[in-house]
Amino acid sequence: MLIVREEKRQIFRVFDIGCIEVEPQTGNESQNNRASSPKSALHTIREKMQEVVAEYSNGDINASQFNAVYQHYAEKRDIIERMIERNPNSDAWRSVVQQGYTGHLLSQFQAKAIHYAVFNRGNTTPLNSSGKLSRKTAQQIHHMLRIVFKMKTHRTGLARKSIGNGNWLVMAIGNKALTIVTFTLQPSSLQTSKVRDLHDDFEIANERALRNNEPPERLVFPQRALLED
Repeated sequence: MLIVREEKRQIFRVFDIGCIEVEPQTGNESQNNRASSPKSALHTIREKMQEVVAEYSNGDINASQFNAVYQHYAEKRDIIERMIERNPNSDAWRSVVQQGYTGHLLSQFQAKAIHYAVFNRGNTTPLNSSGKLSRKTAQQIHHMLRIVFKMKTHRTGLARKSIGNGNWLVMAIGNKALTIVTFTLQPSSLQTSKVRDLHDDFEIANERALRNNEPPERLVFPQRALLED
């Protein structure tokens, strides 16, 4: 099942392309925590856990980032609770509160774009592409393209799909062309929206050239920014 959603300006549409799922970092860990008691330390950690939940719910972080950071805070909470249980008068809990690690986790589990390709609608030969793909992933992309191009109804939208080995594809389908981006992990909705925005900019910047079927050398490709971050 390919589910395509065009956020705000667009409409949900459903394509039969096998298990494509559409989506509509965490903030700094202020662990220079000056908690005055174990109880206040646990309260602060609980607030951090709730912040992570909200950030995932809002699409600011991906599932891998959520799992890593939430587990990090959960472990801190468990350790402090055990310390308090064993020795209520000890200050050892302070060292646990002060350990900052979420920035590293967010970076480690952030999805990274490793390949993009831009296609005219109806043509499986890319106008432009960059990065490296496995043979299996390339085959999956061409399979998806053939299905999209065979659709009788002209559809536009935004979709993402897990393709195995942790990798994900994001597809932005416009009026004249489409962009497919391969990520190392599940991208956040912010990253997915960036693909949509870059594709929109591509179609606007090249409106005349696309209408006149001019060669790729005459086009500009905002999608290049995906691999240049």
